[in-house]
Amino acid sequence: MNPPVSLEPYLFFGGRCEEALALYREALGAEVEMLMHFRQSPQPMPPGMLPVGFEDKVMHAMVRIGSSRFLASDGCEVGGKFGGFSLSVSLPTQASVRLAFDRLAEGGTVQTPLAPTFWAPLYGAVVDRFGVSWMLTALPES
Repeated sequence: MNPPVSLEPYLFFGGRCEEALALYREALGAEVEMLMHFRQSPQPMPPGMLPVGFEDKVMHAMVRIGSSRFLASDGCEVGGKFGGFSLSVSLPTQASVRLAFDRLAEGGTVQTPLAPTFWAPLYGAVVDRFGVSWMLTALPES
């Protein structure tokens, strides 16, 4: 029997991963299930691969938001830009969407202001201060 296939986004933060994870904990209730710094690696990085000072940066993290998981790292370069995708999060209430949206928008850019749509009671899109694009949707309340 073949193991199930899974697809998990892997985000690279160019030196700001722990800061990003702190925001996602606050804004979305993210849980960091595992985090390893480069200095903790059982196998040393090849010489010259890491920028100076990256020994204490995140080599790998597993993060859960609700029933979904993504992976994260500082990568091996300073900076870096995201593009071409958004992370879509459905939250149980309009209040939870407003709270998450406002926190993610701090230092970021609102792409689509929060508003009711034909598919959801409240929707908005924001790029956070790390360059990650988020689409936030309130689930219909029963």
